[in-house]
Amino acid sequence: MSGASYRPAPLLVAVLRFVAEFMTPASGTRLGLYEIVSALGVGGMGEVYRAHDMRLERDVAIKILPEIFAADPERLARFEREAKVLASLNHPNIAAIHSLEETNGVHALVLELVEGDTLADRIERGAIPIDEVLPIAKQVADALEAAHEQGIIHRDLKPANIKLREDGRVKVLDFGLAKLTEARGAGLQASGPAVSISPTITSPAMMTGAGVILGTAAYMSPEQAKGRPADKRSDMWAYGCVLYEMLTGRRAFDGEDVSDTLAAVLRGEPDWSALPSSVPPPIRTLVQRCLVKDRRQRIADISVAQFLLTEPASLEGVIGASPTGVTTIAPPWKRIIPSVAAATLVGAAIASAIWWYVEPSPPSLAATRFSFTLPEGQAFTNQGRTCRCGR
Repeated sequence: MSGASYRPAPLLVAVLRFVAEFMTPASGTRLGLYEIVSALGVGGMGEVYRAHDMRLERDVAIKILPEIFAADPERLARFEREAKVLASLNHPNIAAIHSLEETNGVHALVLELVEGDTLADRIERGAIPIDEVLPIAKQVADALEAAHEQGIIHRDLKPANIKLREDGRVKVLDFGLAKLTEARGAGLQASGPAVSISPTITSPAMMTGAGVILGTAAYMSPEQAKGRPADKRSDMWAYGCVLYEMLTGRRAFDGEDVSDTLAAVLRGEPDWSALPSSVPPPIRTLVQRCLVKDRRQRIADISVAQFLLTEPASLEGVIGASPTGVTTIAPPWKRIIPSVAAATLVGAAIASAIWWYVEPSPPSLAATRFSFTLPEGQAFTNQGRTCRCGR
């Protein structure tokens, strides 16, 4: 699990301070077969600790649902649902779950401990070169594909939930908001850097029954910000935000607080000029098409990203620039017409060759010669001319 240093929203901070002061297990505390070693961080659905598995002699990450939340049946059901979501995702780019534990009323997820920096830690040191971005982006795409194939939407993809191991392996963490709806959350007063990593679970839309808002403000899709249902296109938006941030070292949508950030998501545009010139046009287009506000026009499937990241030069011929300088994919009819014309010419040539080969040749006119001797006194006539025998 993540070793990131989270900075949650003020109300959540107050709750977690209360939990830390009165209910947080100290180092050396035993939780069944696991001994708590140190705290790793806190998230929207629990606290994460480094622990030692006494039976298998290995370190793990343990995510504990605070007791004040465990008393809420709905919270507990969501926590258990996260365990089931993770258990259904057996993929090398997704942090695995080992077990779901309950000891003396304490509910915990025992998770794979992923060593290394988060992607957020890496971005804090500056923009990432394109040759480093591509393998990271490809592995994140593979993780999303595995989740989407199981009908699971992450809903909170962000650099703080992506770990970079020293061996180059990338792990996507924290499916705590997958399949999660939250009522009457907190976090609207967050400001500064916390906007990018603190869980933002708010519900003004609940007053109309239209839905809820959940996710993290800086990576939240416009439909999520409006309280509408999220689908895998919402994950594609967050994926575009992560790509942009890796390439530029800055967030695609930023603000002084959550409200400003949501306003930028709904009405603003990223600074496209910040993308380095070294970014291949297909990858630039991928980022831009992931961040289209109308999800009907947005890239709808992670397989598109996988293709472009594997073969970044494959679409060089179909990339164009709009008058505004934003790289776009040429309209389908402009790409289809040349192909159809070429196919027609090739087909006509093949048909002509086949016809020439199989068409039978006209029969040749052979000349036949013979001789005939007329009786004495007989003659042939031809158009009034007479030919007598013997002459």
